[in-house]
Amino acid sequence: MLIEIRPENPDQRQIDQIVSMLNNGGIIVVPTDTIYAFAASINSKKGLEKLAKIKNVKLKKSQFSLICHDLSEISTYTKPMDRKVFRTMKNAFPGPFTFILNATNHVAKLFGSNKKEVGIRVPNHGLTRAIVKSLGHPLVSSSVLDDDDIIKYTTDPLTIFERHENDVEAVIDCGFGNNVASTIIDCTTSELSILRQGAGEID
Repeated sequence: MLIEIRPENPDQRQIDQIVSMLNNGGIIVVPTDTIYAFAASINSKKGLEKLAKIKNVKLKKSQFSLICHDLSEISTYTKPMDRKVFRTMKNAFPGPFTFILNATNHVAKLFGSNKKEVGIRVPNHGLTRAIVKSLGHPLVSSSVLDDDDIIKYTTDPLTIFERHENDVEAVIDCGFGNNVASTIIDCTTSELSILRQGAGEID
């Protein structure tokens, strides 16, 4: 299903429809402030397993990120962090960044692994954050690309739909996306380090 939504004025009925798909274990493709991404509800084991299958990885070895509405909900998924890290994240979000943080045991249980780290995103995209807010918990996401090989189709929701309509319940069409990935920042040690320079610039 291809769902066209105006991001500046989304219809709550459409958001409710998307939330229902996610709660039933569905995979959707959502816009972000960088690349369109596959997404599943973090509370749906069925959805997480389907996401891993689409990305051709084992769930327990996956490197998926969490899309949050804001920083208020991350304490369930990340261990306490240094004040400097929190301040950096607060200044960067919402924005095109992925912060790698030390994960709680709750994350390991969700992924059926001994996962020690988790990526956190709060994209600067009102619709996707509205979906997360209505869902009531984070989305687990992975960009619509393979091995960081960003190709033309990843920016066009119609082309994404044509390629993945049998893999996902819905592709959310908010117009053309970007083709530059998020900047990844490792916060698991005492010194912050950039693992991948992408769209976001850290002061």
